[in-house]
Amino acid sequence: MFLPGFRELVKEGWVKVIEELKVSGGLPVSELSRRLGTSYMGMKDQCDKLVKMGYVERWRLPRQEVGRPEIMYRMAPKADAIFPQAGVGLSLELLDAARTLFGDTAPERLLLQYFSQLRERWRPKLTKTRSLVERATMLSGLREKEGCFGRCRYDPAKGFRIEEYHHPLHAIFAAYPGAIHLELRMMEELLGTRVVRREVPGGRGGPARVDYEVATLGKTEVTQI
Repeated sequence: MFLPGFRELVKEGWVKVIEELKVSGGLPVSELSRRLGTSYMGMKDQCDKLVKMGYVERWRLPRQEVGRPEIMYRMAPKADAIFPQAGVGLSLELLDAARTLFGDTAPERLLLQYFSQLRERWRPKLTKTRSLVERATMLSGLREKEGCFGRCRYDPAKGFRIEEYHHPLHAIFAAYPGAIHLELRMMEELLGTRVVRREVPGGRGGPARVDYEVATLGKTEVTQI
């Protein structure tokens, strides 16, 4: 099943191509065009555009008989994200099960381990930066790869901050608010400075978001997770 809502944002032809490649495992343009009822050149153009975007990849299949290898198209690993994965619902059920089996502190211990592993995975990348602002900007980019959506802002009056408009752990934070503090400690430890988290409600001024204000003047000692 194609990710709900996503098919409405992309060309229907691209959806059909990816779904057909998902089912078949890989096809040449000639067979794709036959199955989907389009012209050969029109199908080739769609496949090549999907290749450029990284959702489809091209490879050559050697012929068993004499002749040139046949050019085939198949889904690229990037396209896996288009299809639903086990997500927040499963995570909440597992945390609830851990609390039932191992006590009230079990979910927080699991979340602590998650943020600790995330910190250790990101630390080598961030140590290569030359300034705090560069480090915070890279951290924002790493968070986006985990599913967050935000923008970095800087102005003389308010300083540097990361404005986030989506967080994949939002439902988990609602059920286990202590995880918010664990994530904040991870960010402070990675940046080596104080970070203030502020929830900004939506309204006429814009959509709801969470601001992470990064202290850029001096450093603060941060306790290791």
